[in-house]
Amino acid sequence: MEATDAGRRLSTAVAAFHEAVGAHLGVTAVDQRAYAIVAGDGPMPAGELARRLNLTPGAVTGVADRLERAGLLQRAPDRADRRRVLLSAEPGAYGELFAGLGAAMSEMTARYTPGEQAVVADWVARTVGILQEQTRVLVDRLPEDPG
Repeated sequence: MEATDAGRRLSTAVAAFHEAVGAHLGVTAVDQRAYAIVAGDGPMPAGELARRLNLTPGAVTGVADRLERAGLLQRAPDRADRRRVLLSAEPGAYGELFAGLGAAMSEMTARYTPGEQAVVADWVARTVGILQEQTRVLVDRLPEDPG
């Protein structure tokens, strides 16, 4: 399998897995991205999440509503500024749905030497950086929202 084909197949498999997770939880791909940001970076105001997702505050309200219904997100007043709401992640069912994947990936990773694992980790980190940069390029080329 060529590297380009392998990358395409990996991307497709990741998207399909997240679609299955979303179907179980009643959330969208954007909702899952929002959850990953909040879970990874800690509690944050809804406005910050909107900025990082390139969404309007109203759209983030819908995202937060769906994540809250799924038991994955909690809203709480910001103690420093009671006008703001902080969003924090709750692992709940999301962690349960990823448990099998995590175990299988750990088993697969154990087959590689530490040196090989370092090369794979470097490749993944560099790939993530490229994806983030290319996402910024595409987002920057989107037409301005007139409304």
